[in-house]
This record gives sequence, C-alpha cells and structure tokens, in this order.
Amino acid sequence: MVKSGDIVTMALSKGRILEDTLPFLRNMGIELVDDPEKSRKLIVETSDPGLRIIIVRASDVPTYVQRGAADLGVAGKDILIEHDGDGLFEPLDLKIAQCKLMVAVPKGVDYDSVLHSGSRLRVATKYVKAARDHFARKGVHVDLIKLYGSMELAPLVGLADAIVDLVSSGKTLQANKLQAVEEIHQISSRLIVSATALKLKHDLVQPIIDAFGSKIA
Repeated sequence: MVKSGDIVTMALSKGRILEDTLPFLRNMGIELVDDPEKSRKLIVETSDPGLRIIIVRASDVPTYVQRGAADLGVAGKDILIEHDGDGLFEPLDLKIAQCKLMVAVPKGVDYDSVLHSGSRLRVATKYVKAARDHFARKGVHVDLIKLYGSMELAPLVGLADAIVDLVSSGKTLQANKLQAVEEIHQISSRLIVSATALKLKHDLVQPIIDAFGSKIA
C-alpha cells in the first residue's frame, strides 16, 4: 500500500469506534498486531509496515489529525462539531457508531411551554457549542452547564432543567425518567484527514480513503 520508508498514521479511540473501524481495515487486508483493548500500547503496529495506529481519547482525535501527529482519524460528528475544524477534511461519513444528539427533559415536563415561558433554560451538556447554536437558532436564552458524564443526573437533582446528550437506544433516559423531546443532530463517525496529509502524502492517503469508501454500506 505504501512506499518503503513512508508511514501513514491513523488516530483511533478505544470502544465502539475502534470496533466498527476494524472491518474497514480488514477489507484492506490489514490486521492490528496487538489488541488495543487488551494492550497498554498507545502506538499499535499493523500487518502493513506503512500504516500504524495511535490510540487516543475520542475527543482528542481531531487535534492529533489537525496538528499533524496523525494523517487520518475516525471521529464522531459530535466531537467534530465541538472542535475547531480548520485544516481538517471529512471525506467520508462511515455510517458507524450512529446515534442522535438530543434534548431531554424529565417525563411530564411540557417542553414547548418551557421554551416559550421567557425564562432562561438551564441546560447540562458536554456539547456546549452544539447546544448553544441550537438554542440560539430557536431564540431561547440558556444557561449552559458543562458536565463530562452522568448527564441524566442533572435534572434529577435540580442542577438543570434539560440536558443535551447522545441518545442511542434511549434506555438510560427511560431508566432515569427522562424523555427525549428534540433532535439536534444525527450523529455518526467520520473519516477525517489533515489538509497537510492530503497535500504531502496524497498518493498514500487517497487509497485509504477510497478503500474505506468502498466498504460503506
């Protein structure tokens, strides 16, 4: 796939994105030498000596690609919305790790009445940019409370009136007596590539993009 001495680096995060990306690599005849879920290695070699994988936090993937520490990566659209995307390209929607970014409130709350009450809505989320833009488009004044986890707890203890979070099956919302009331974005994982890699390593990077594209259902 690559010329001798050339290395292409791809940034991935453990969990669902890694699991769903492996079939794309296998479609190219590439296997990982170590299992990232079991190994402590953060740089993982592959069966192709010209391709290596670096394991980073999901929220850090765009930074590694944007700043040239990786040539390509796979990141959720939710992460990309929050990230300054200057110098990044999203050539492919891989249609993996699909879910929705949604507004949720306690069951029984009349969301429309709350929106039109004129009061500031307290919203807990780690997706601050997406939430701010969404409510600004609706003309609703909000106080955004940034949290990093257990978002569903915030309305239950009076910290927030609503949350903005990823929703897949909806079971976590249901278990905590919350209901999804508004969709903000359809979310899936995207193949991202740096502008620099596209320019300086085009002959190496483009075949990978094409191979990923041929695998998309």
